[in-house]
Amino acid sequence: MTDTVHVVDTVYGPLRGTSTPSADLWLGVAYAARPTGPRRWLHAQPPRERSEVIDARNFGPVCPQPVMQVIDLGPEAFANEDCLYLNVGTPRGVAGTDARLPVMVWVHGGAYLCGSGSQPLYDPGSLVQSSVTRGTPTIIVTLNYRMGAFGFADLRHLSSGDETFQANCGLSDVLAALGWVRDNIERFGGDPGNVTLFGESAGAGVVTTLLASPAAKGLFHRAIAQSSPATTVYDAERAERYANMLLAELPPEYVRPSELRRTPALDLVNASSAIFNLVPNRFPGTIAFAPVVDGDLVPLDPMEAIVSGEAHRVPLLIGTNRHETSLFRWMSTPLLPVKNDGVDAMFTLIGTERPTLRVPEPDRLDSSYRHVPSGVRSMAISRDIGFRMPAVWIAESHAQVAPVYLYRFDWATPLLRVLGYGAAHATEVPYVWGNPASSRRDPMYALGGRGTGEKVRHRMQYRWLGFAADGDPNTGEDGDALWEAYVPQRHSSLLIGGTEDTPVTGLDDSTLRAWGDEVLSFR
Repeated sequence: MTDTVHVVDTVYGPLRGTSTPSADLWLGVAYAARPTGPRRWLHAQPPRERSEVIDARNFGPVCPQPVMQVIDLGPEAFANEDCLYLNVGTPRGVAGTDARLPVMVWVHGGAYLCGSGSQPLYDPGSLVQSSVTRGTPTIIVTLNYRMGAFGFADLRHLSSGDETFQANCGLSDVLAALGWVRDNIERFGGDPGNVTLFGESAGAGVVTTLLASPAAKGLFHRAIAQSSPATTVYDAERAERYANMLLAELPPEYVRPSELRRTPALDLVNASSAIFNLVPNRFPGTIAFAPVVDGDLVPLDPMEAIVSGEAHRVPLLIGTNRHETSLFRWMSTPLLPVKNDGVDAMFTLIGTERPTLRVPEPDRLDSSYRHVPSGVRSMAISRDIGFRMPAVWIAESHAQVAPVYLYRFDWATPLLRVLGYGAAHATEVPYVWGNPASSRRDPMYALGGRGTGEKVRHRMQYRWLGFAADGDPNTGEDGDALWEAYVPQRHSSLLIGGTEDTPVTGLDDSTLRAWGDEVLSFR
């Protein structure tokens, strides 16, 4: 941080930000009331109005969460249940003007359990600079939301008398942040009528879920979903089962409804961590925390709403990575099963829970994956049921009501290829944000590839920014591949490679034939 920028007077009070060589920043901005004490497990409420100038030069607290070595929260990060804060990054000098720039609102990933909008990975400087260079200056917003037990434990079955519990508190937080953007972003030089909601992994799951949430109507106008676990949305029965597993991990003195809101945050974090590891082993293919069909924020299964054309008719950019599940095999508890016995158990569980679904026959899957080495076939099947097929099913349906751009990210640095990871889950994120191997000590380019990685960054940022600006994800630069909108009859998509991108048709034909066009998911 270098110097102070002028004060912006928001609906909830004036904010004093700071400035870097690449962007003006307002950090740790409260977009909702503190979700603590009696507000724990209730939907987000507006923040209180303040008349004094609020210091917005430092990040706010992150949601309490287990320590994950793969997630760098930043050297100054600290956890507190009072975590509903967002950060605004703008091109230099646009705040307070009538610039009406496009706005991109980021929802971070982390399995609905970990992460924050203030991770160094999401430093907006590169993306803001690229937007200016591209000629489409853009405002970037990142946010924290409640996760784990705080944001996605469904305790509604415990409601009685004065004790009320609501589901999908984490989703309500993102909706509140979008409401804050609608009401305030014009004061930062942004256009509240041109907001793109984008996210990765669980963050992309929030995006695809909100596509089908009536409460999100008008709050965003385009959407980007990177590796969305779109089918990971559960019914009330499963949500209650997992909530009871959570309660079983808490000290017994706190389990009564009248005492739950007094449970120390650390106990909830520890319980969240315990069932995060337990659930995928006991119920393969599912995770402990996810959005739930609650009849309120999520009245219908989002996939059902999207397939039936009832989702918000906004342009969508959606895709996955070529080797999504390659990293999962090194996890003590994989988020998705990656071995034969786990995949078999997952199919058995789906068939038991949803007997009317047409689960693909083994011979159909075998014929579709015969080109895949036997040692990684289960990972490929898991990749497709968890990520690729949901993206294709969404593209097939949503393209009937709005433009859709489908991609597959194939680029991997030489090091990732040698290690056998390839284009693994989340490896595209640093290129979107422009922060891949930003330190010379980072091993990502230990075997080379930095020059190619820079080309990937340039193209991805230009495509993402172009889509956010006017719905066109083409770079506009000579020699770059033309990305055409998805046409169900052609199954058109873009392969994002190293030195170049490649438009293709029919990429998912054999996979679609194997899985069929009926959405396959748990209840």
